[in-house]
Amino acid sequence: MTDAGIFCPRCGDPVESPGDGATRREQSLCDACYFEDFDLVDAPDTIEVMVCARCGAVHRGNRWVDIGADDYVDVAVAETTEALGVHLEAEDVDWEVRPEKLDDNTVRMHATFTGVVRDTHQTEQVTVTVKVSRQTCQRCGRIAGESYASTVQVRAVGRDPSSEETERATELAHRIVADLEDTGDREAFVTEVSPAESGIDIKLSTTKIGLKLARKLVEEFGGGFEDHETLITEDDDGNEVYRVTYAVRLPEFRPGDVVDLADDDDGPVLVRSNHGNLKGVRVTTGESYEASFEDGDSPDARKLGSVDDAVESTVVTVEDDASIQILDPETYEAETVPRPDYVDPEASTVPALKSRAGLHVLPDA
Repeated sequence: MTDAGIFCPRCGDPVESPGDGATRREQSLCDACYFEDFDLVDAPDTIEVMVCARCGAVHRGNRWVDIGADDYVDVAVAETTEALGVHLEAEDVDWEVRPEKLDDNTVRMHATFTGVVRDTHQTEQVTVTVKVSRQTCQRCGRIAGESYASTVQVRAVGRDPSSEETERATELAHRIVADLEDTGDREAFVTEVSPAESGIDIKLSTTKIGLKLARKLVEEFGGGFEDHETLITEDDDGNEVYRVTYAVRLPEFRPGDVVDLADDDDGPVLVRSNHGNLKGVRVTTGESYEASFEDGDSPDARKLGSVDDAVESTVVTVEDDASIQILDPETYEAETVPRPDYVDPEASTVPALKSRAGLHVLPDA
């Protein structure tokens, strides 16, 4: 039965009960009048999208956003989704879209929406034309212009950095940038990695990345770094803009080096680590060695070779706890040398390093 006194204000027909609607007038309309002006979907006829031709980022508002689209059809779907509005009173809304690529820069989106309003199933079809314009985003423009704010100079004391060290420095730079990109930082990039005299130079987009890379290198390889600022310009607000150079100096001696310490008669040392101060093991006895705080990672020493220079030598006999007889890897003559405590007395061969300081047995790798 119709409630007494409830009539549609538009057509005058009686209304069984108030319906849905954003306003009191809409709620008082009968279903027929309500649906006359009802739009399930609010959609623009055309959407214009600015896409970076280099990285595929989309310009939204006043910033560029990485959306990870594979092609412009994906961009069109994403932008159409953002632009569409579904009526607040609709329930159980579902939609499907059929993109039609008209040319390289135009995609027509055919979308069908379904929903339930006032217990009535509603279907609506909309067509949106998405026009794509190719631009260059700020980040790609800076990369193309080889912009940078910091340089990390990778060098070493008394030697050139090894290929392992320079390759690791490059890897760390790209990893730091990738981690920042994952957080949405579009200002992070590696501008250039270039060989330099006695090392490499890594140019980076921000001083923050340069500082982080310098710290990571010292954390991993030891050594230290200094930073130097250079004034390059002023920004639009009159603020001074600096570039920062981080001069990383890796230690002279690396793990695996065998060094002969000056003013030390206890035998050469196989370097195990060189963070803060040099640490290793005596190749004559197997005893541990650690440089003093004053010497740090640069004790007065000369490099005799490294574990990579060692060759397998045949054990002739273990003479006692302090000595072992092996074949000289060059002359193949039996020679008695110190026997460090890491040597297995049952071993038939041992790695041996011959240098200006003599013949010494090294630990197994």
